[in-house]
Formats: sequence, structure tokens, C-alpha cells
Amino acid sequence: MFRRSVEKKLMAVTDEARRLREELGVIDEQLRQVTDEAEDSRLRALVSETPQASADHRDAARAVTALQRDRDAKLKRLAELELAQDRLLDQLSEAR
Repeated sequence: MFRRSVEKKLMAVTDEARRLREELGVIDEQLRQVTDEAEDSRLRALVSETPQASADHRDAARAVTALQRDRDAKLKRLAELELAQDRLLDQLSEAR
């Protein structure tokens, strides 16, 4: 019974880790795109020196920051899941 419970938890942790890795791939792609857009808006703000261009740049920079924050949170969760996965594998090997 104990072994079955550990295996079930291990599968759940592994599935969540897989989903997070997929999400991180999407976020990395989005981050590259948004970072490029933020850089473009920064240059436009420097050249045009208009309040609208500056506001656009601030908005783009906020989007980059928000995506980076989301990415960092997902990386932290992934590290937690990998630790849990290691513990569960240890428990599984001890149960044999």
C-alpha cells in the first residue's frame, strides 16, 4: 500500500514538472518577443521624446518585468518539484 501511494504521488509530481517545463518554454519565447518590443519602444522613446512614446516604453518594460517574475516563480516551483521527486524516489527505493 505504501509503495502504491508513493508511486501515485511521484506520477503527480512528474506530471506537474512536465507541465511547468512546457509553460517555461512558452514563457521564454514570449519573453524574447516582449523584450525585443521593449527595446524597440525604448529606442522610439529616445528618438521621438514624446510622452506617448515614453508611456509605451514604460508599459513594455512592465510587461517584461511581469513575465520575468512569472518565469522566476515557475522556476522556483520546478526546483521544489524536483526535490519532492528525489524524496519520493528515495522512499520508493527504501520500500523495496
